[in-house]
Amino acid sequence: MSDEQHRPGLMWRRTGFEPDVEPGPEWYARASHHGIRVLLLLVAAAAVYLLFPAPRPPDAAVLEQGVVAPQDVIAEFPFNIPKAPDRLLREQEEAAAGVPPVYAQVPAAGDSVLQGVNRFFAGVDSIVGHVPRDDRRAAVLSFMAANRISPTATSVERLLDTRDREALHRSITAAVHDLFPRGVAPLTLNPGVAAVRVRQPDGKERLVPRDSLLTPERFFAQAAERLPGRAGVDEAELQRLILIRYFEPSLTSDDARTEAARARARSAVDPVAARVLRGEKIVGAHEQIGQREAERLKAYEAELARRGIDTTSGSQTPERAVGAVLYNTLVLALFGIFLLLFRRPLYRDLRTMILFTVLVVVVMSAGAVLARLSLPPELIPITFAALVASVLWDGRLGLVLAMVLGLLIGGQTPFLGITAPFTAALGGAAAAFSVRIVQRRSRTWLYISIISLAYVAAGVTMALLRSRPFGEMALSSGYGIGNAVVASLLAIGFLPLLESFTGVTTDQTLLELSDTNRPLLRRLQQEANGTFHHTINVASLAEAASHAIGANGLLARVGAYYHDIGKLPKPQYFVENQHGRNPHDKLKPSVSCAIIRSHVQEGLKLAEADRLPAAVRRFIPEHHGTQQIAFFYNRAREQDPDGSINPADYCYAGPKPQTKETAILMLADSVESASHVLADPTPARLRELVDRIVGQKIAEGQLDRSPLTLAEVDVVKDTLATVLTGMYHHRIDYPAAPAEPAVPAAGATAGGEG
Repeated sequence: MSDEQHRPGLMWRRTGFEPDVEPGPEWYARASHHGIRVLLLLVAAAAVYLLFPAPRPPDAAVLEQGVVAPQDVIAEFPFNIPKAPDRLLREQEEAAAGVPPVYAQVPAAGDSVLQGVNRFFAGVDSIVGHVPRDDRRAAVLSFMAANRISPTATSVERLLDTRDREALHRSITAAVHDLFPRGVAPLTLNPGVAAVRVRQPDGKERLVPRDSLLTPERFFAQAAERLPGRAGVDEAELQRLILIRYFEPSLTSDDARTEAARARARSAVDPVAARVLRGEKIVGAHEQIGQREAERLKAYEAELARRGIDTTSGSQTPERAVGAVLYNTLVLALFGIFLLLFRRPLYRDLRTMILFTVLVVVVMSAGAVLARLSLPPELIPITFAALVASVLWDGRLGLVLAMVLGLLIGGQTPFLGITAPFTAALGGAAAAFSVRIVQRRSRTWLYISIISLAYVAAGVTMALLRSRPFGEMALSSGYGIGNAVVASLLAIGFLPLLESFTGVTTDQTLLELSDTNRPLLRRLQQEANGTFHHTINVASLAEAASHAIGANGLLARVGAYYHDIGKLPKPQYFVENQHGRNPHDKLKPSVSCAIIRSHVQEGLKLAEADRLPAAVRRFIPEHHGTQQIAFFYNRAREQDPDGSINPADYCYAGPKPQTKETAILMLADSVESASHVLADPTPARLRELVDRIVGQKIAEGQLDRSPLTLAEVDVVKDTLATVLTGMYHHRIDYPAAPAEPAVPAAGATAGGEG
C-alpha cells in the first residue's frame, strides 16, 4: 500500500491497465516525453497566431480634425495622452492644497507657559503676604492690569482667597503637565485644514485629524475640567484669562517640511490625461474626427514616431510576430504547467494532451471565423471545451481550461479589451460548474440553463459597464444562450467518441451502466440470482467505503455490479446459486479450481462483448488479485498428501488491485461472502470478521499495488463493519445457535469465492 496521503486534486479515472509510472529513466526518453508535449504547445501557439495574425500599424499621420476616418484606427500598442499644461498646473495646485501642514512639537513650550503662570501667582502671593489687607485689593487690580489680565470684582476675590488661589494654580499646572505633551496647536491654525502632520521630538510623524487635534479652545476647556468641583464660572473665566496671557503653542509650523510635502504632491499628479490600451479603438470608420479624436491621434502619431515605426509602410515586423507567438505560448504554457504539477497522469497521457491541443485550436478557429464575420464574442464556443474537460475529468480542470482560453482570446487583436475574455471565461466557468450539478445526459437542459444564465449575467454586466442600451444587452444575452444550446449539444454528442479516444469513463456513462435493467445485469439476475444479490450487497459496501475515503463511489458501485458476470456460463458451480447437491462433490479439486478460476476470463469476455469500458473491466480480475483458492487447494492436499501440487495452479492470475476502488471491492467481496457463514452476526462478530479478513489481505500482500493508505484502510474497515451491521440488523439471537463454522481463507466456500 502507498504511505502517501490521498490528494483530491490528483483524483481522476485512469481506465487502462498500465501502471502509473514515469517514462523511461534514460535522459533521452525523458527528453522525448517532454519534447513531444512542448511540440504540441508550440503547434497550438503557432496555429493561434496564424488564425489571428497581428495587423500592421494604420496610417494615422494623414488623419486630421474635421475629416472622416476611412477605416477603424485601432491602437496596436498602449500609449498615453498627455494633459494640457494649464490643466496639469491646476491639478498640481489642488493636490498641493490638500497636503496636511507639518507642525513640529516643541517640548519646552509647556515649561515656558508654567514659568509665566508661576511668576503671576508668585506676584499675587507677594501682594497678599506684604501688602496691608485694606490695600491688597487695589494692589491685585493694579498687578492684573500690568499683566494684561482684565480684572473683575469676583476674580480679585478669588485671587485674594488663599485656598481658591492655590486650587487655581494647581489646576493650571496640572493642565499644562497633562495636555502639553500631546501637542497644542497655535491660534493661527487654518480652519480649513482637515488634518495636520505632527513631527515628534524623536523624528517620527503622525497624522492627526483636525477633530482630534488639541486646539487652544479644547486645551482651555479641558484645563477647566481640572478645577475643583466647587469652582464656578468665575474661576473658569479667571483660569482661561491667565492661560491666554501666558499661552504658547507646543506645535509650531514647519514651513520647510510642509513645502517639501506639497512639492511631492505636485510631482505625484499624473501628467497623463488618458491611457489607450492595445486594441482600443481610437476612431471608428466613417466617423468625423473631433477634438478628442484628434488629440488621441496626435498622441498615437507621437508614439509611433518614438518607436521608430514607419506608418506609411505596410510591412510586418518580425518583432510583432515573435511577440504574438510568445504571448500565445506563455498563456498555453500556464495550462501545461498546471497539468504537469497537479494533473500529472493527464500530462503523461499523450492522447489526452492531443485532445487538449485540438480543443484549443477548435475554439480559437471558431473565434477567428467569428471575428472575420464581425460576429459577437458571445458565440465563441469556449463552453464546448470546458464541458468536454469537465465531463471527461473534473470541473476544476474545466475551470482552469476556461480561464486560460479566456486569457488567450483576450490577447488576440479582434477581441482586445475585457468584453470578450470576461464573457468567454464566465461562460466557460459556468459550463465547468454545471457538470458537478448535472449527472445525467438526459438532463442536458440543465447544462444549457446554467450556462445561459452566466451569459445573461455577462451581458447585463458589460451593458452596465459600457452604458449600452437594453436592446444591445438583450442581443448579447441571446447570442450567449444560443452558444449554450449549441455547445452543450455538441459536447454531449461528441463525448462517446472522446471517451473512446482518451479511455476515460465519465460519471454519465457509469450512471447508465448502473441500470440493473441492462441486458447483462438482467441476465445475471435471471440466471444467477444468488450471484446477483451478492453483487448488490457488495456494491453497497464498496460504494459506502469509497465515499468514506473520497474515492469514486459511483465507479466502485458499477464495478461491483459487473465483477462476477463471469459466473453466468456455469452459475451452478458457485455456492450462492446452489439449492441442492453441490456439483463439486464429484469433481477433482483441480477441475473445480479451474472452473472457479475460469469465471474471471469468462467475465472479461462478456465485458468485452458488452463493450464495457476499461475502467469497469479492470474490476473483474483485480478484485481477486492473486489470492489462493484455499478450499480446493486444501482438499487437493488432503487427497494427495504426497503429490507434487503446484500452489500457483490454485491461485487467481491477478493482477493485484491497482486502484483504491478495486482494492475496496476485493475487501467488500470477501467480507460479504464470509459474513454468510456467521451463525450469529452480531456487530462485534462482524467487526472482528472485517478486521480479520482485511488483516489477511494485507498480510498476503494483496493491497501492495493499491494507493490505499493505512489511515484509509482503517476508515474502510469501519465503514464495512457499519454497513454489514445494517444489513444484518434483523437477525436475532437464538437460544441454541449452532457453533460458528470456521471462516475460509479469503472468503472461499465449497462453491468458490464470492
